[in-house]
Amino acid sequence: MRVLVMLLSVFSLFAFSGAVQARQAPLADPAPVSIPAGLTPEQVVKDIKRALIGRGWTITAERAGEIDTTLYLRDHVAIVRVTWDAQTIRIAYVDSKNLDYKVRNGKTYIHPNYLGWVSNIAKDMGTNLQLSALD
Repeated sequence: MRVLVMLLSVFSLFAFSGAVQARQAPLADPAPVSIPAGLTPEQVVKDIKRALIGRGWTITAERAGEIDTTLYLRDHVAIVRVTWDAQTIRIAYVDSKNLDYKVRNGKTYIHPNYLGWVSNIAKDMGTNLQLSALD
């Protein structure tokens, strides 16, 4: 009986730690999005904003070459900064709430859904830019 209790305790410890780990993934910003040649700065900004707004992000600040944007999803909040120059757009993590952001052993982790959200806006930006380049 005692052995069974010990085995169950060890099993539940591993099961619980796996569940916690599954809720976190290494935090990495998406790869830069290439801007096709020939687009005006106004077209680039418009395509960035279309991608953000289309995915439910709120633009909270805008400066030359930079947009701060926030996603409010249920009780989760993600804040990123979008920067661009003539060749590329970059999306960088700024802050979050209720997304299990942690730093362990010098590495940052976050809820894996965040990675999907920023990947989606990067993909949409790329699509928008390609469509604009066709005009």
